[in-house]
Amino acid sequence: MDAINLAAIISAAILGSSHCIGMCGGFVIALGSSKIDKTAILSKQSIYYITYHLGRISSYALMGAFCGALGKAFSFSLKAQGLLLFIVGILMVLMGLSLAGFIRFLTSIESGILLKPCIRKIYNFLISSKNFASFYFLGVFNGFIPCGLVYFFLSSAVASGSVFWGSIIMIIFGLCTLPVLLAVGLTAGFFTKIERIKSIMIKISGAVIVLYGIYMSYCGYLIVIKR
Repeated sequence: MDAINLAAIISAAILGSSHCIGMCGGFVIALGSSKIDKTAILSKQSIYYITYHLGRISSYALMGAFCGALGKAFSFSLKAQGLLLFIVGILMVLMGLSLAGFIRFLTSIESGILLKPCIRKIYNFLISSKNFASFYFLGVFNGFIPCGLVYFFLSSAVASGSVFWGSIIMIIFGLCTLPVLLAVGLTAGFFTKIERIKSIMIKISGAVIVLYGIYMSYCGYLIVIKR
């Protein structure tokens, strides 16, 4: 994992965290209104929120390891690796354009998944439970909810071709989104009102993802033509 890859991943994660307000902010606000006693001291509330986010990051790490292993399966030849990078790069470009709002790519999956009866049943059970472990498992559940930004990082995990780096990429993503989502929970959704700033950050993140996707495809193209 070179400096360019790490810089692009961290930049996209920090800037794209504003997208998480829309995708995951509802989970966090529901967590605060349904499961956490607002009369409790701030440190106790923070423990609940952090437990929830640890569950979310655990899901990301597991998916990242799986995608890294999937990418590793293409390491049997340089040509296969090049084709993988090229295809993943194209997908990243589409994801970046979708995130910035220029095209509709994966957005129907994002918006429709919670309407599934089985998904709603699991969510309702976890959000209504007062068991401490339910905070962690609600985070795990949230981590597996389809999200265009998550798909970008999973694509990066595939491109890494490594179980270790695939997991690390997703952990970096989870940690970079933690501050803004923690703030949303502890301030009762105040950040959801800053629409203009959120929109600008999402568009910049989309641009970073598009540029990174072009870079990734170009690297794959170079590997293929050299073979």
